[in-house]
Amino acid sequence: MSLLNAYLDPIMIDVGPITVYWYAVIIVAGVVAGLWLATKESVRLGLSNELFSDLLMWALPIAIISARLYYVLFEWRAFVGREWWSIFAVWEGGIAIHGALIGSVITAYIFAQKRNIPFFKIADIAAPGIIIGQAIGRWGNFMNQEAHGGPVSDAAYENFIQYLPAFIENQMVIDGVLYHPTFLYESLWNIAVLAGLLILRRYNPLRGEVFIHYVIWYSVGRFFIEGLRTDSLYIFGILRTAQVISILLIIGGILLLIYRRKSKQVDVHYNGKKITQVKK
Repeated sequence: MSLLNAYLDPIMIDVGPITVYWYAVIIVAGVVAGLWLATKESVRLGLSNELFSDLLMWALPIAIISARLYYVLFEWRAFVGREWWSIFAVWEGGIAIHGALIGSVITAYIFAQKRNIPFFKIADIAAPGIIIGQAIGRWGNFMNQEAHGGPVSDAAYENFIQYLPAFIENQMVIDGVLYHPTFLYESLWNIAVLAGLLILRRYNPLRGEVFIHYVIWYSVGRFFIEGLRTDSLYIFGILRTAQVISILLIIGGILLLIYRRKSKQVDVHYNGKKITQVKK
């Protein structure tokens, strides 16, 4: 196994008092890409082209706050004995995507009620935008050399890792050890999920099912990839939090799909076309 020494600097610009990190730029790029995709679909379905911009003004800051609170909740011991304000020091690292999603979904639900738009209509439109944002955002972890897996074995290197672009291998060498690029695994999985969602909505599924399929399939990939990571949050010190949440979301998503169809809770297609009369 050959270990390469060159790596990419996580700082994009460092001029005087101005420091811009690649992580922030990549996250913003993911948000912009997701917003563009959601806005395009929103307009196609006859909604305002400013709908998701308005939603993002509320959802983004709340997502950051909830992502941090989620992390602090499951990593509480790391904050014991430190200054109280360290809980809010997001710039020091420590946020969780599941926390961000929880905050975003709650915000979107309230927003939908205020705008008198069905929540699942907004959620269906947003789902592909969310997953493309996640796919892009994982490259921020790459630049920071974080959220990686364990050391790569000789067999894994010979069978897979050696065929990756050199810049990825370079960046995954930390203190002389080559680690699994789990950021890449999740990014590729998210792109596959994105493709699946775009195909699914071409077939005009029932309202809510694009979003529910996003929840299920993202969680499937996250469950397996989380098992490779070395920075997991834990429940009771033994269960990986992201894996537990993923299992609950997979089971909950499948049951919700079945329940909504069998109980006739859905009477319209994704594009709004009515197919049956809802039984009150």
